[in-house]
Amino acid sequence: MNECVAFIGLGSNLEHPESQVQRAIQALDGLPGSSVQAVSSLYRSAPMGPQDQPDYVNAVVQLATGLLPEELLDQLQRVEQVHGRERGQHWGPRTLDLDILLYGDAVIETECLQIPHPGLAQRNFVLYPLAEIDDHTMVPGLGSVQVLLAQCPRGDLVCLEETAHSVG
Repeated sequence: MNECVAFIGLGSNLEHPESQVQRAIQALDGLPGSSVQAVSSLYRSAPMGPQDQPDYVNAVVQLATGLLPEELLDQLQRVEQVHGRERGQHWGPRTLDLDILLYGDAVIETECLQIPHPGLAQRNFVLYPLAEIDDHTMVPGLGSVQVLLAQCPRGDLVCLEETAHSVG
């Protein structure tokens, strides 16, 4: 089984968001054929869409995985379910949101999966933590994270604690 490096975006704004994100990182490290290689700091960001909800806590994880993209998506959705994720309102509050941002240099567009993640280049709460891990990572069709970051204002994004680190 070939391993691929994937970057996973994590977000939560319900039921102790920092704890939700930390527990999700542990769950990602336990996925079949996968291991967490690096973890960004935690960030606080305003919600996208409806503003009548709490701020989000966000992070990005670098994951080495032998899972195929669709298998990884399935595993991420299972982790979300375990954390009480209910799929209701688009951009509504959630206990946990896990997104595949990048999967190697793959470009995938199916009904249920888009890689690179379609909002990646415009989302400061994804780009800043991703840059902490590896700002030279290439986003297929868009260039390096470093270049994208230069075009994405930090806005109200707040680093909660400088904790980015490699694992292993």
